[in-house]
Amino acid sequence: MARNQQAGSRSEREPGTPGPVSRWVQRKMNGRMSRKVRGGRGSFMGMDVLVLNTVGRRSRQPRETPLAWFADDGDGWLVVASGGGSRHPDWHANLMAHPERASVELPGGGARPVVPHRLEGADREQAWQRITEAQPRYGKYQAKSDRVYPVVRLVPR
Repeated sequence: MARNQQAGSRSEREPGTPGPVSRWVQRKMNGRMSRKVRGGRGSFMGMDVLVLNTVGRRSRQPRETPLAWFADDGDGWLVVASGGGSRHPDWHANLMAHPERASVELPGGGARPVVPHRLEGADREQAWQRITEAQPRYGKYQAKSDRVYPVVRLVPR
């Protein structure tokens, strides 16, 4: 490594991956949003927000991620693994690695265990249409990405 080059510098990261400052800001904002949801206020930029609780796929440490959610046909919630980068967000990998440890918190409520189902084919397309009708920004985000954003249905256990 060059003498002036710091670990985690832009040249060492995968393209589209946030740097240390961006990750720090994201952690602070996520903490603030999680506190708001737990305090009974669960909206951000016109979207309903829940807190997804997972465990790290390698560390097995508890993780919490505030996410926008969308109404499902049944009694579950739809979430999109957008993340803005060239790879799926960490919460998605954690959720898929340890689905038995997943739970959600809705505004003012306690944790409720859920079972995640990654939607494929026609199920994903129907859900995606509902999501982009409710929040057209997701369609714009998807159009700028090389990857297809996973849509996950979270169903109460």
